[in-house]
Amino acid sequence: MAHIDYYFATLSPYAYLTGTRLEEIAAKHGASITYKPLDIGALFTRTGGTLPKDRHPSRMAYRAQELPRAAKKAGLPLNLKPAHWPTNAAPSAYAIIAAQQEGGGDLGRLVHSILRASWAEEKDIAEDSVVRDCLEQAGFDAGIADRGLLAGAEQYAANLEEAVNKGVFGAPFYVLDDGTMFWGQDRLDDLDAYLAGDL
Repeated sequence: MAHIDYYFATLSPYAYLTGTRLEEIAAKHGASITYKPLDIGALFTRTGGTLPKDRHPSRMAYRAQELPRAAKKAGLPLNLKPAHWPTNAAPSAYAIIAAQQEGGGDLGRLVHSILRASWAEEKDIAEDSVVRDCLEQAGFDAGIADRGLLAGAEQYAANLEEAVNKGVFGAPFYVLDDGTMFWGQDRLDDLDAYLAGDL
């Protein structure tokens, strides 16, 4: 059975635009997923990327056109300039890590609800109440947000180191157990084809 390590950031609009397609593809092919939220700013710094605030205006102008197009193709609502972005991604990432360790709910739903809160619902995913609500919506105990702080912080840092060592340089990024990599929500069709043996 194939396994997918999914590296992403809860601040990434492109991770939001993944929607639930990764989970659908994994289910189709009987693949498992390990969710690995990480600090995207630190990843960019370590691998030669540039934070949006530091990018050339031409790149940001293109991003302003491309994101709404991608959202329309994905059938997802998107606020190009969310009220609470950027924000502290750590609380939401720690909650995802803790939920994955404890189990009891739908992890894919949790990830998507956190991303949706930021990119479509004008919520601040650094706020405890928002994170707790997302946990409950996905069938998890909201108390996970408190219990998983230390372990979440350690795993969050470990995810970054692992990503850098594996050659990950952006988000979303999908790494299969055979070392095959796909970068971006627009490569999900390629991931699907690869798992089917067609690519």
